[in-house]
Amino acid sequence: MPPSFPSSAGAAAARGHGAEQAPALLLAAGRGERMRPLTDTTPKPLLPVHGQPLLAWHLQALARAGVPRVVINTAWLGEKIAQQFGSVFGRQGNADKRKQLSILYSEEGRDFGGALETAGGIARALPLLDADVFWLAAGDVFMPGFRFDAAAVRTFRTSGALARLWLVPNPAHNPRGDFGLSDTGLALSLPDGNPQPRYTYSTVALLHRDLLAPPWCDIAPGNPQGVRAALAPLLRRAMDNGRVQAELHTGRWVDVGTPQRLADLNAETFSP
Repeated sequence: MPPSFPSSAGAAAARGHGAEQAPALLLAAGRGERMRPLTDTTPKPLLPVHGQPLLAWHLQALARAGVPRVVINTAWLGEKIAQQFGSVFGRQGNADKRKQLSILYSEEGRDFGGALETAGGIARALPLLDADVFWLAAGDVFMPGFRFDAAAVRTFRTSGALARLWLVPNPAHNPRGDFGLSDTGLALSLPDGNPQPRYTYSTVALLHRDLLAPPWCDIAPGNPQGVRAALAPLLRRAMDNGRVQAELHTGRWVDVGTPQRLADLNAETFSP
């Protein structure tokens, strides 16, 4: 089944609203195996963090930044995510339409019976994003101070890069990190044994749709076959060609990946 497309009028209106911004894709399709039994009945992005669903923290930040629309990919218990957030976020009590966020859903569970992994899910969502440049963020990380800044979008659009990643200092559960960071702001795919420091990929990025096309990716446009594919190999190929930028985010960041991390996070004193 092909994904549904936004109407041409709706897409044009979204592009005109916050024209310097970019739409966003929030990844919310995973099963959350490490979070069981909590995720047996509740999708991980809906688990409560400081009084609201985890995914709502991203949605609030995107709305504040003037992002025109967001696509949420879903699979496990995806209908609950759609029921929770509907088609517009920020409507209640907010007459300022610039702070209202249009929501579309890429329903991988309905269409293919399960999640398509990160690259497969992005490729599937591209027709709904309807943009050359878009934000990407996982729905299971907590980073309340992050700004989805329009200035970053503007700079990225003219850079010729295929991706810009936000990296974070390595947490205890990922001590080796994921990628290096050059003095010139490029992400580095470092071989084993390289002594340069690595940092952890926060899951927040700006991507260009060309990353999901040859020679970096061979998934057909819109991923009609439901190909399952990871994002890291695409990023590493682009890094090896100097096409991935990166910067270090030093603000609050938690990968809410286990019940203990969720409990520890909610036990903290927090003021937005």
